Amino acid sequence: MPKHTQFKVGGVPEHFNLPWKKAIEENRFASHAIDIDWKDYGGGTGAMTKALREGELDIAILLTEGIIADIHRGNRSKIVQFYVKSPLRWGVHVNANSPFKTLEDLENTRAAISRYGSGSHLMAYVNADNHNWDLDQQKFEVVKSLHGGRESLADRKSDYFLWEKFTTKPFVDNGEFRIIGECPSPWPSFVVAVREDVLISHSEDVEKVLNIVNEACKEVKASQSSIDEIAKRYELKKEDVAIWFEETAWAYNGKVETEIINQVQERLLSIEIIDEKMNFNALCSPFDREPKATKS
Repeated sequence: MPKHTQFKVGGVPEHFNLPWKKAIEENRFASHAIDIDWKDYGGGTGAMTKALREGELDIAILLTEGIIADIHRGNRSKIVQFYVKSPLRWGVHVNANSPFKTLEDLENTRAAISRYGSGSHLMAYVNADNHNWDLDQQKFEVVKSLHGGRESLADRKSDYFLWEKFTTKPFVDNGEFRIIGECPSPWPSFVVAVREDVLISHSEDVEKVLNIVNEACKEVKASQSSIDEIAKRYELKKEDVAIWFEETAWAYNGKVETEIINQVQERLLSIEIIDEKMNFNALCSPFDREPKATKS
């Protein structure tokens, strides 16, 4: 029996990561002497960048802007591929009973964020910049997770909350939230990042993992049963999942384009999240190849 390589992998507990879950359940990694120890991170990208820094994760599937900003702050990880190439549809949510009716009403109010450096934090700045609000006047309430965001809006500790709109749709439908606008990410939403030391020591196995996942993404997208499966697993309405599924494009070849990485850096620079741009190779270590079909 060959010795198995184990990777600690993290991602959000959302529909984007169904291909990972299915590949694990179907023993696709194990058949290649790789064990995946998966952990859901309800705290999102900010929680995962922290886990990468502290060695609690080897591989993370997180928001493009979040990991780029954290590498600028010293996270010794690299982006190895894009995972979801379509933008993320961030909904701007308020408590259903709040007085806010439009995005303009939210100027100089308090945004709930999962943590500093998270997608909900960075996209609150992007949203503010889109509306020409004073970036120095932005106020934040750290809520750790979607559950914390719900409590914060209900208790009036914060005024609005950015989160992926299909994940929060059940709370809009039940009358807890109102959604008063959207702030789509202007770049591919999710990447796969790996700690540098793991890349050095286990490069070939990391590439195998990516090939397996990319194949699983193709199969999920091609399957007629995926909409029903996602609706059931994630407790979403089938009609909402159908819209999300049509809009979502996984990045099967994982190619990382320099111009997109630079575009993200330029926007983070303009909203003063980073101080300067970094070289592509300081941020990314892609496997530039057409993916090989990896069958179990």
